[in-house]
Amino acid sequence: MNLVRLLEESAKKFSWRRCLIYAGGALSFRTLNARSDQLAHKLRQLGVKKGKRVAILMNNCPEFVIALFAILKAGAACVPLNVFLTLSELRYILGDCGAGVLISSSDFLGVLEQMLAERQKGAKDLLSLEQIILTDKKADGFLYAPELSSCGSDKESPEINPEDIALLIYTSGTTGFPKGVVLSHANLSSNVISSVSALEIKPSERFLLILPMFHSFTLMVCIFVPIYAGARCVIIKSLKPFQKVLRSVLFNRITVIVGIPHLFDILKNLALPPFLRMFLRVRVCISGAAPLSIETLKTFEEKFSKVILLEGYGLTEASPVVSLNPLQGIRKPGSIGLPLPGVEVKVAREDESEAPCGEIGELIVKGPNVMRGYFHRPEETKKAIRGGWLFTGDMARIDEEGYIYIVGRKKEMILSRGMNVYPTEIENVLKSHPGIKEAAVVGKKDKIRGETPFAFIVLEKDSRLCGKEVVQFCKGKLAGYKIPHMIEFRQALPKTPTGKVLKRQLV
Repeated sequence: MNLVRLLEESAKKFSWRRCLIYAGGALSFRTLNARSDQLAHKLRQLGVKKGKRVAILMNNCPEFVIALFAILKAGAACVPLNVFLTLSELRYILGDCGAGVLISSSDFLGVLEQMLAERQKGAKDLLSLEQIILTDKKADGFLYAPELSSCGSDKESPEINPEDIALLIYTSGTTGFPKGVVLSHANLSSNVISSVSALEIKPSERFLLILPMFHSFTLMVCIFVPIYAGARCVIIKSLKPFQKVLRSVLFNRITVIVGIPHLFDILKNLALPPFLRMFLRVRVCISGAAPLSIETLKTFEEKFSKVILLEGYGLTEASPVVSLNPLQGIRKPGSIGLPLPGVEVKVAREDESEAPCGEIGELIVKGPNVMRGYFHRPEETKKAIRGGWLFTGDMARIDEEGYIYIVGRKKEMILSRGMNVYPTEIENVLKSHPGIKEAAVVGKKDKIRGETPFAFIVLEKDSRLCGKEVVQFCKGKLAGYKIPHMIEFRQALPKTPTGKVLKRQLV
């Protein structure tokens, strides 16, 4: 199994059934397959060969899915870019992965024009970027996808092997630099099959795709899973206005909603007339990317008594789904459920021996879904995967029935609206300001975001910097969700005798 065959088999089996539904139209499985074939031919004519990297920078739209499968059919690895990143952050990733082609849309024309100008000036991190393709608009300096020649035949298609790289997804690193997670066709295909089995997905399902498509959770549960199962996927570009989203849920008879806790916080507080609830066809909701509060779970299921809300767990390095509360059987509030079929988990002590039932240790994962490694980072790969086990950095315990409970994070990662934020990256930006002597960032609980970055700052002797000026300084250097809007100025930071900041005291 590989992801190309996943679409091709569904195109044969489900043919004219609608696959992607979006504002203004729909695509059938057959049409999606044909359009991705056409774009794959165009990419090959631009010199995209097996093993190359092609990046995507697009908001939620059908063109994203077409581009995704076209890249895979060309034999290349797809690099989905976080649409919230700044130009400097995007440049770093493009330079690190060496992408030769970037597929984007006019939504990002301003950033792309800056990128084009920097490339023409000889920016080292953009030297490998040969072409930028726009899917929806003509513009000077860019290729326009509909005008590219698409002559070619299926005989040109390279052979796709299970161990070939399918996705290269960048996740923030603890050193402040993003790392590319290498996921093969085999990694992702195994996770697709396990997820379909655990969720009992049928061709009649209708998925709501509202999370950003670049996220590994969305790619797996909202794109690959429904396409493999022959189900429909309703694409929503934005969560706002929410009333429009609700109308789509009702009108399109959505049966599966995949979201982050913030979405279910909105739904549990939504004033929905009882007669409208009668028209809901939602069978199951899946919450991931961040911890779901027990209060949200309880209130949601009381309000929507016929809808099951399942909390799961995953990380990009595991393709990404690791566990899920079972659809049939016991669902335990506060737990991330049981491992998916084919996935092993255990809790490890500091000496890497297995901890007994109920003892807290680091959660480690083993299975066909575990990544091949970090792109061009052998040493960090060795640290993350030891003896075939992926060390997640999350602290957990497992009860006598095998249910997993996350109790904290060994790493200092902050989860803001389901997005990974690492303090070191923010601290590096803050400390680059001439008026800031020291900076330490921790996560502070937030009802809306889950967590938000909180910065503790020590100013230089003559500095008169204020909080608003700090926020303004971070703009353009950090994505919006990484900027610390909560700031406290201190005379000194608590430290160990060796000079390391005691972040536990700050938390």
